Amino acid sequence: MNSQDKIKLERIPFEGMSIDEAKVRYRAQELTLKYNQIASNNLTERYDILKELLGSVHPDIIIESNFHCDNGKNIFIGKNFFANFNLTILDVDKVTIGDNVLIAPNVQLITVTHPLNVKERNTWKLITAPIVIGDNVWLGAGVIVLPGVTIGNNSVIGAGSIVTKNISANTLAFGTPCREMRQIPQD
Repeated sequence: MNSQDKIKLERIPFEGMSIDEAKVRYRAQELTLKYNQIASNNLTERYDILKELLGSVHPDIIIESNFHCDNGKNIFIGKNFFANFNLTILDVDKVTIGDNVLIAPNVQLITVTHPLNVKERNTWKLITAPIVIGDNVWLGAGVIVLPGVTIGNNSVIGAGSIVTKNISANTLAFGTPCREMRQIPQD
């Protein structure tokens, strides 16, 4: 484990704009630009780019354009995944997405924030925490998931929600901030 990985685990602000980090970001930008220019019915070519870009992916993935991410290598996506238009994943930390996940348009998964202290913030320090999306989850249009959140299996997050805390499995949750409203019966 390198020193930046150790700092991420401890949730201590770290310098995130190093030359190495910039190279990874530029590579991700090049690959997502290429991906977004390929016709959506050209599944083979799109999958080949996602294999190169992401940490792990399965052949049955569909991500509509436009797709954006910071690094790509920190994104791990399960089987039978669909994301509609304008998915943004700021994957400075790990993003794990389970099987059978549906993501509506304009969803943002954000693993990074900045310190509140202005002196630290002005030095481009970053604070990161991973995001975990369980199996069979549906994120409605415009949902924003913030650093450190886990969304449990079989849950539904309503459109426009800002998810700041963990959501239990089998739960309907929505709002700003997102709150658990009721359990979803499972057959």
